[in-house]
Amino acid sequence: MKKIIYSCLVASMLASGAYAADGATLFKKCIACHGKDASKVPPGGEVASVTLSEQEIVEALKGYRAKTFGGKAKKTMEIQAAKLSDDDINALAAYIVSLKK
Repeated sequence: MKKIIYSCLVASMLASGAYAADGATLFKKCIACHGKDASKVPPGGEVASVTLSEQEIVEALKGYRAKTFGGKAKKTMEIQAAKLSDDDINALAAYIVSLKK
């Protein structure tokens, strides 16, 4: 019975967003192409992510996820963005903007 109650509690916490996405943790997968501070222009890219606004980052990531955005190297970003939820995208965008110096 305790296991059932615990499982229901965890499920409700997940559904309510109690485990919010962590932009810093998510960004670790981005460092190779975008740099530790998102200031590196990625291969095939045009601008460094850190120069974009939070809204521009959100729009770009959602576009990559929908396969409606991107340039020459968009396939890599489409694969990465396909794994992201809206909460992940918002957390990543907020984290990247926080890196501005």
